Amino acid sequence: MSLESDLKSIIESVGIKLYGTEIATEYSQTIYRVMVHKKGGVTIQECVDVTKLISPMLDVTPPMRSEYRLEVSSPGIERTLKTIDNFSLSIGEKAKVTLIDHTLFRGELLNIENNIIELDDEESGQKVKFNYSDVHKARTYFNW
Repeated sequence: MSLESDLKSIIESVGIKLYGTEIATEYSQTIYRVMVHKKGGVTIQECVDVTKLISPMLDVTPPMRSEYRLEVSSPGIERTLKTIDNFSLSIGEKAKVTLIDHTLFRGELLNIENNIIELDDEESGQKVKFNYSDVHKARTYFNW
């Protein structure tokens, strides 16, 4: 198993989804960021609980050779959609999606089936479908 699949199994055991991981450098510190997601949002206590669950595994199987700081957090209300799983976790939310051919859609994510994403496009008022492989970039957004 890969580190990411091991993390996913542990995190999902407490009813939370793994949204993604990243390595970042901030103020000369390397951070291994684990982003978790749950409909309605994750609490600070849930982030603490996940940290306590995954920390022993990362001590045995570190994500990198150098020193790092572990950070468990929510990906935020406005977040990048990088994987098909990110799209699935965001059904019911608003997203801005740019396809490879520069077509832009904005609206509510309705469904995902067989890598086909369905979105209720605000501009046209139509339900549109496109293949995940045609997505150039995508991001959820919130009307403040």
